[in-house]
Amino acid sequence: TEEKHVFVNIGDGTFFHSGSLAIRQAVAAKMRMTYKLLFNGYVSMTGGQKIDGDLTVQRAIDMVRAEGAGKVVVVTDDVGRYAGVRLPDGVAVRPRQELDAVQRELRAFDGVSILVYDQACATELRRQRKRDASLDVARRTVINAEVCEGCGDCGVKSNCMSVEPLETELGRKRQINQSSCNKDLSCVEGFCPSFITVRGGRLKRNAAARTDAQTWGELPLPTLPDTAGGYGMLIAGIGGTGIVTIGAVLGMAASLDGLATSVLDITGMAQKYGAVMSHLRFAPPGEALRSARLGKGEVDLLIGCDLIVASGDEALAKQQLGRSHTVVNTEINPTADFPRTPDWQPDQAGLLGRLRSKCGERVHALAATRIAIALLGDAIAINMFMLGHAWQLGRVPIGFEAIDRAIELNGVQIEFNRACFEWGRRMAVDPVAVERAAGLGLSPGGAQVVQFAPRRLERIEDIVADRSRRLVAYQGQALANRFAAMAERAQATDVRIGAQGRFAKAVARYHYKLLADKDEFEVARLYSDPAFRRGLEAQFEGDYKVHLNLGAWPFVKRDPKTGALHKREVDSWIFPAMKVLQSLRGLRGTWLDPFRRSPERAFARELLAAYEADLQLMFDKAVPGTAADAVALASLPERIRGYGHVRSAHAAKIAGERNELRATLAAGRSVDAAARFEAA
Repeated sequence: TEEKHVFVNIGDGTFFHSGSLAIRQAVAAKMRMTYKLLFNGYVSMTGGQKIDGDLTVQRAIDMVRAEGAGKVVVVTDDVGRYAGVRLPDGVAVRPRQELDAVQRELRAFDGVSILVYDQACATELRRQRKRDASLDVARRTVINAEVCEGCGDCGVKSNCMSVEPLETELGRKRQINQSSCNKDLSCVEGFCPSFITVRGGRLKRNAAARTDAQTWGELPLPTLPDTAGGYGMLIAGIGGTGIVTIGAVLGMAASLDGLATSVLDITGMAQKYGAVMSHLRFAPPGEALRSARLGKGEVDLLIGCDLIVASGDEALAKQQLGRSHTVVNTEINPTADFPRTPDWQPDQAGLLGRLRSKCGERVHALAATRIAIALLGDAIAINMFMLGHAWQLGRVPIGFEAIDRAIELNGVQIEFNRACFEWGRRMAVDPVAVERAAGLGLSPGGAQVVQFAPRRLERIEDIVADRSRRLVAYQGQALANRFAAMAERAQATDVRIGAQGRFAKAVARYHYKLLADKDEFEVARLYSDPAFRRGLEAQFEGDYKVHLNLGAWPFVKRDPKTGALHKREVDSWIFPAMKVLQSLRGLRGTWLDPFRRSPERAFARELLAAYEADLQLMFDKAVPGTAADAVALASLPERIRGYGHVRSAHAAKIAGERNELRATLAAGRSVDAAARFEAA
């Protein structure tokens, strides 16, 4: 190989078991490589067991030095843990924010080096907190969607699956899944002022969800399916959401009901949000069961708690047209592609179509995520909610008393799980009432398929009216008039070139985006808006304090070693200051504007001027043959996202494409117009 240096990840359990021998051999072979010893205390790939033996960071360092490692550095999420700890000479302790710099230093080392990354497994910490509330940390992070630009830098910094997409009228933003968040908070390091740290308090649960069951009266009991000849059930979802628990509860309940039963869990990469499936077989008492794993066409009921997993090849192969029923959650959990691909977009309709190809009209789809979280305040409720729904539909061959007793015997959040099951039953009986209790106001047709992306405004008149209203709040009527005049010209050009409204809508959306630059005045206005506080009050209750994480002057700090910019957490004194600042937004752009000479403001002006120059070019030169290119050029600001250096980097990525489109339009010809039109 021509590689000068390689990094190798090794877990603490593997290292202590036998992996240290690999380090010994690397030293003996005089290799130039860095072992990243991930010291987290658990064996994640096989279920989160604690590692065997008594291994400490100090002992691990002694071991690798004894093997001949030339350089050792400890990186940790809490440098304070090492206060008073004696480490061998030459072993430095660095904060995790310097990980990249440390890796670059070790890459330059001629020999075998060790990077000990000391941080407890966040997934296991989250599980421990659920089991023992005293271990919980009263600290959460929330994203202010109005301030968020959807740049994805938080996902780049954290690679965390709890940072999820949020579709809005102004495009895709980000939100934190509070149910799966492990409170590592590395996402806060994303260079963006939208991150809020909430200290104290607790997540609020919908008051309507606490209503006594007697309010609803007795729910009708369904006719349960017959198990004669065997009954196969598959539960499909993702790791960490309770799929295995549901399988265990059903296995216990079936035993209590006297049924012959088997349960097989296929967990795979469950620790990392991977696919999880529980295979269950039920048969009359004393009847012999076939293999625990369900074979081709042997599923009578699929409960799909995650649409992507439920519609995957493995789950589909178990189903059979005319036999199988599916109860599926239509809302989609982002996959590992999302942190790396901010514009990741699943095909919800296509995934449901795959299920219908196997089950026909026997697919019962509902927006379980949205409803269960709104009712019960925790995404872990989804799976028991789905089970209750499927049971009430008469698809689960186990009696109510047995399931209720199994929930009790499971011994974890008994009343919560009973409530989840009960709400799932109610959803099958009276979906409109359940939606009303959840405060969602979904369509009156009952359990509807909810689109992954909410419908945005489509009529150009509606878009212009909406953005004009926003610009008045941003700066005033004069700016709104400037926008409306440009939108009017865009509509005329759209008609002339036959763009079918796409060009006019692109101009309305993205001219507004560049006009309403999120500068210091605007961020202050959005945080001073009463809607921000109302949003927090709807999500949290109790005694909590709100802190912001800001990376603008005077809060930003530049790392002297890496040059990276780091934000600073600011407590609640900042809100009165922001209220004053937003009241002065009329100074924006005048000689009294204290921020007018900042690099970020200058760059914003450059982007706006360039875009308006592009619009002028299109108004003058675009012809019917270049409609697709005009739409593509008008839409480029969609990909210019973020703040500061993140925004600049995004703009640089599209510079070449912009120049190509300008040249094409100036020449009055199109390159691959059909493809561009479709992409736009």
